[in-house]
Amino acid sequence: MRKQNKIILWSVYFDLTKTRLEGRRVPKSLGIPSPRLEEVQKAVERLGLQPEVVSDAQYPSAPWQKTGLIAIPKKGSKAQTIRRVAKELLDIRAKS
Repeated sequence: MRKQNKIILWSVYFDLTKTRLEGRRVPKSLGIPSPRLEEVQKAVERLGLQPEVVSDAQYPSAPWQKTGLIAIPKKGSKAQTIRRVAKELLDIRAKS
């Protein structure tokens, strides 16, 4: 599902229970246990980005699970965007 000028975000990128080999893209200090797609969507919206949610998408390393994905407009590098979303997710979890 390659999209021009879009960044694809999978919830596994922020999952504290996963290893880097399993797909986590943030340090453990920025991760949260078992993030839901709705939480990632809320974090992206709070950053002012327009998320495009595909809820039935399957993460390539775990095709038996329909985790969903979020496509957002590319603004800056993917690594920086992932870190910003991770920090926002921490704020969301801290408030709930």
